[in-house]
Amino acid sequence: MVNIYSMKKINSRRKSRELVMKSIYRGIMNTFDYAGIKKDIQDDPDYCRCDEEFYNSFIDGIKESYQEIIEDLNNFMDKKKEELNPIELSILVVAYYELKTRVDIPFKVSINEALEITKNFGGQESFKFVNGSLDKVAKKYRALEIN
Repeated sequence: MVNIYSMKKINSRRKSRELVMKSIYRGIMNTFDYAGIKKDIQDDPDYCRCDEEFYNSFIDGIKESYQEIIEDLNNFMDKKKEELNPIELSILVVAYYELKTRVDIPFKVSINEALEITKNFGGQESFKFVNGSLDKVAKKYRALEIN
């Protein structure tokens, strides 16, 4: 039997991940005014369906380490950052952060969530690149969990 509470939590976390991705996308396309981004994202129709604490913990954590994330992501990608579309890059930033810092979330869940978001927002074949890159991230930062 499916627990309705756990399904709501899963769905609200996916919405939170999508909103973090949209926030990072906005920063890439415009400027990383995190206070403005956090304020404006509340106008997104999905904001009322997200886990606000989850969203804030991700966006605040990414804010603190964005440059480090970008630099390290280069080690896991077969393309240069400049070759990526902003949606792919945003999804990779969010998933990288989750894989590296949220060990309470199984790595398979983190990768699957990123792939679902990529299928919804990214290009037709983007999920293959995202999956390959995130598998490499998981092998480095979740090696104990994988083995």
